[in-house]
Amino acid sequence: MVTLDDFKKLELIVAQIKEVKDHPNADRLYVLKIDTGKEEKQLIAGIRSSYTKEELVGRQVVIINNLEPAVIRGEESQGMVLAVGAENGIALLRPDRDVPLGNSVR
Repeated sequence: MVTLDDFKKLELIVAQIKEVKDHPNADRLYVLKIDTGKEEKQLIAGIRSSYTKEELVGRQVVIINNLEPAVIRGEESQGMVLAVGAENGIALLRPDRDVPLGNSVR
């Protein structure tokens, strides 16, 4: 079980995808450059089968901003974009209208 205090430790915010590149060492992954409103970060996301690069650039998404960095197939990921996996593909979590970057999800 996750306690409420555990959940409160997660910094869930709205960010915007600025750049998308194919991961050099993985066919299912993208390397995303995102803007949190305060800084730019690099995230690795396994969404290549569900989205084209063009569909992603400029899109607002929900991320875990304070996740410990991890190296995924040789590329550093400095957070995690949130998505739902379904039979018909992956769907990114995002606000239903544009909001200021860095706003907290609550």
